[in-house]
Amino acid sequence: MSRYPKPMARLIEELTRLPGIGPKTAQRLSFFLIGLSKEEAHSLASAIVEAKDKIAFCSQCFQLTESDPCSICADPRRDRTIICVVEEPRDVIAIERTKEFNGLYHVLHGAISPLEGIGPEQLRITELMARLGPQVEEVLLATDPNVEGEATAMYLARIIKPLGIRVTRMAHGMPVGADLEYVDEVTLGKALEGRREL
Repeated sequence: MSRYPKPMARLIEELTRLPGIGPKTAQRLSFFLIGLSKEEAHSLASAIVEAKDKIAFCSQCFQLTESDPCSICADPRRDRTIICVVEEPRDVIAIERTKEFNGLYHVLHGAISPLEGIGPEQLRITELMARLGPQVEEVLLATDPNVEGEATAMYLARIIKPLGIRVTRMAHGMPVGADLEYVDEVTLGKALEGRREL
């Protein structure tokens, strides 16, 4: 039998379904949420419902959006000759924050991971290939620098290059401000591989 009243036990159970939230954190969050005023609790619940009702995927790039197409795809000032391929919608936000990229995006919604049963068919690769018309000159692969991201990048490069489109990969290397002695071997190796002339 639960030590908590039924509504609180249900709240804890629902919170544990969130990524990165274990039972202890769910309990702490539950106590916090119960401590909110009724107005604050309704405001939070309303924000969740509104986001769920109003946010969808862009029909072109599959980024989260309130309008279709999204503001990036609809912007005529964007460079339509380059498409940056990322794994998740949050990756678009990260790249946009740099203000260094002015092309279009394509969100795969994951990466190839045979161990998790995720193959190319589960990703938005078919939709990417349909976007690669004559105006596209370059596809920038910005998948994560891990095993799954590298496998996805290699797969995409293999199917895009025969189309005569330039395929590039995000550079990997040392973070700014890092001390060489504390950088792991893989990162150092990638930094050496991707060195450029000054």
